[in-house]
Amino acid sequence: MKNTKFRIAAACLALAAWIPLHASAGLLDDDEARKAILDLRAKVDNLSRDMNARIDTKSDKSASLELVNQHEQTMQEIARLRGQLEVLANEIANSQKRQKDFYADLDSRIAKLEPRQVNIDGKQEEVDASELKSYEAAMAIFKSGDYKTAANALSAFVRRYPDSSYSPNAQYYLGNAYYAQRDYKNAITAQEVVASTYKDSATAPDAILNIASSYTELKDKKNAKKALQQLVLKYPASSAAAAAKDRLATLK
Repeated sequence: MKNTKFRIAAACLALAAWIPLHASAGLLDDDEARKAILDLRAKVDNLSRDMNARIDTKSDKSASLELVNQHEQTMQEIARLRGQLEVLANEIANSQKRQKDFYADLDSRIAKLEPRQVNIDGKQEEVDASELKSYEAAMAIFKSGDYKTAANALSAFVRRYPDSSYSPNAQYYLGNAYYAQRDYKNAITAQEVVASTYKDSATAPDAILNIASSYTELKDKKNAKKALQQLVLKYPASSAAAAAKDRLATLK
């Protein structure tokens, strides 16, 4: 039993002399902390084997007595070193958790920013998450019946995203928002942008029909008829053209 205590005391005393830990565990990254722990354990093992061998071959009782007297101090040093090992291990665990949480949050943020595939008038289009959110917000206002606020939101959208796949629809509903407020001149202006800038979009025929309706409300029969004729000529197969033909028949 005494021999065992001598070995423990000797090993720990040597450990205290060979490996003072000057660096704070919080300053080490994961790799450094792991290396420090592995190095510390390896040195403890080596020193322990070395000291055991020395004690086994030493016959000087005064040296053994000296080791016994240093036992309490050595045990305190053991406790301190164990505490540092626990701090390093805990720091690794916390660092790994922080990294895991960081990357999970980063992945979530990136996913929100990545372009999305959406169906617009039967076509698959790629849009940014920000423009999709902005368009949906503007359309929600339009559907609520607050046409003045909707007009402001839709106008802001087409200014900010002029090349968006949603721009033809946003411009078209901007014209409808003006029409709903009986602002027929601005309705015509807005729908003319659709007819000229987005003439290949699915909203173009309806935009021209809306132009004709706005001229009718302004009692401008000549321009109303002109818009209807233009609609039938450019988009003869559209449902808007069929409605335009019916209206032209009443204007004769």
